[in-house]
Amino acid sequence: MLRNAVAVLLLASLAFGLAVTRHWIAVPDDWNPWAALDIRAQPNLLTRYKLSRLTANPQACRAVLATATMQFEPLTDRVTGENCGFFNAVRIDRTTSAVNAPFSLSCPAAVSLALWEYHVLQPAAQARFDAPVTRLEHFGSYACRNIDGREDARRSQHATAEALDVAGFVIGGSRRIRVLGDWEGDDEDARFLRDVRGGACRFFDGVLSPDYNDSHHDHLHLDRGRFRICR
Repeated sequence: MLRNAVAVLLLASLAFGLAVTRHWIAVPDDWNPWAALDIRAQPNLLTRYKLSRLTANPQACRAVLATATMQFEPLTDRVTGENCGFFNAVRIDRTTSAVNAPFSLSCPAAVSLALWEYHVLQPAAQARFDAPVTRLEHFGSYACRNIDGREDARRSQHATAEALDVAGFVIGGSRRIRVLGDWEGDDEDARFLRDVRGGACRFFDGVLSPDYNDSHHDHLHLDRGRFRICR
């Protein structure tokens, strides 16, 4: 009976997929697993699935990223060392805010960043301070190195441009919030940092903060990696 049930479920799924792709059934793009990811659409159960598909489809990823509020330039694929380098990456000169320096990210990681800014970062700033984030401050993204710089560790997600270390933000014209110095406590700045850390877990695979270890005492590590962790 279990085999029959599985077979029926499989056939039903295939029939539904055929009906959707042939447009016999009208399904909103937000709930259509075959539709392109829309950065501005309200995230739902399919968002992470659509995000994961971009890794294997560079052209689709660039098409999605082109709709983001972001200034970027494509980078030439390159290998810079053993298990180091990047593929389908971009140099980001500006996001929804200014940045302290241009940085490089893989296209899927850049899409995750765009989703986080649009659905988490900017709304959190407006909700708590009634002003937008005008500057994103970071410690860098791509670097050919191991985790924590240890010789005995595996390669960091930074080694393939899959990670960004965020140090802080400027809100409105002058309010500066830094992970170093503002993380501890229960004031609005600390709550804002926890809001954006928690929200990042919706769109990134690895999100590490001062709550994780001393190596992250001064930044939020955001990555598209092999492991899901949110601390």
